Amino acid sequence: MQYVEYGKTGARVSRLGMGCMRLPSYEKDGKTIYDEEKGIALVHRAMELGVNYFDTAPYYCDKLSEVIVGKALKGKREKVYLSTKNPIDNDSGDDYEKRLETSLKKLDTGYIDFYHFWGISLDTFINKIRVKDGPWDRAKKLKQAGLIRHISFSFHDKAGNMGEIIKRADGVLESVLCQYNLLDLSNEKDIDFARSEGLGVAVMGPVGGGRLGAPSEVIQALLPGRVQSSAEVALRFVFNNPGVHIALSGVSTIAQLEENAALADNIKPLSPGELGQIDAMMKENERLAGLYCTGCKYCMPCPQEINIPEIFTIMNYHRVYKITGYAKSAYAEIGKVDWRNYKNASACVDCGACEEKCPQKLPIRQQLKETHATLAM
Repeated sequence: MQYVEYGKTGARVSRLGMGCMRLPSYEKDGKTIYDEEKGIALVHRAMELGVNYFDTAPYYCDKLSEVIVGKALKGKREKVYLSTKNPIDNDSGDDYEKRLETSLKKLDTGYIDFYHFWGISLDTFINKIRVKDGPWDRAKKLKQAGLIRHISFSFHDKAGNMGEIIKRADGVLESVLCQYNLLDLSNEKDIDFARSEGLGVAVMGPVGGGRLGAPSEVIQALLPGRVQSSAEVALRFVFNNPGVHIALSGVSTIAQLEENAALADNIKPLSPGELGQIDAMMKENERLAGLYCTGCKYCMPCPQEINIPEIFTIMNYHRVYKITGYAKSAYAEIGKVDWRNYKNASACVDCGACEEKCPQKLPIRQQLKETHATLAM
């Protein structure tokens, strides 16, 4: 396993971290049951492979991830860095501390190495965190008390705001967890800025939440003859960014973990020629995707509650990137999971309201029909 200094935190972390949001589970009587024994074995195997950074959160795995991770690290706590998160529900410092206490109890530990303000926006940072006697002031006190080793944040806001949060943090924030992969480069400039400010940077979704882990001749063609899988291309690209210290691997099986660990062990820097080739081909793929939809969202809202841009994004995973298996799975989730709580393309009634608003004058209704015919399982 390769290791690196995590910004200016003083921690030396494994390049591959384990994301504990998809611990082993099975279905029973229509319910998801998380397998504690297999989850513990997965964490132990990650440690054997050299992983020393484990990331969890209060709501992962039906609120059981912290419990399972805590049991797995019993007697091994000092060998790893533990990351978890505080969901900022309000501007109360007392509530912030209570949520920390709950995580400490579930994890059965006396301290958190990297404690994140969870998924915050710039607005949340200004109006809920940095208020008098709020989470910001309490976090600093809890760090002084030794319950938090490093104050961190995770980010899902729009591009550019990550840097703004760091600028307004007065040097208190020490690391950040953000999205970054071949299909989402929106945080690239802010990752560079975080590095210049001495923050450790961990990346979630280095293989695009599974999108880039699926076999794809298009992705593998970015480095023809030089890689064995789409995941290898994705990880090599992420690790090549000098601002990225850790790539989090969210795995459910030991086989997945061992595959990603093997890739991380043998990551080689991309040459200028390889980077240029990837950049040129990804720009061409983006151009092709834009022919079908630019994601401007002028077509929204749809009277039938169809998220047209999101559906076309899913279709482009199949049409442009040839990640067909993932596209079909994602399409099947529409209406079944909170983050895709809308209707699929079959709900279109041919009203044409979307086409009247589309600046590209795309045949949206026809594309919706094609999408459903292609991806519906």
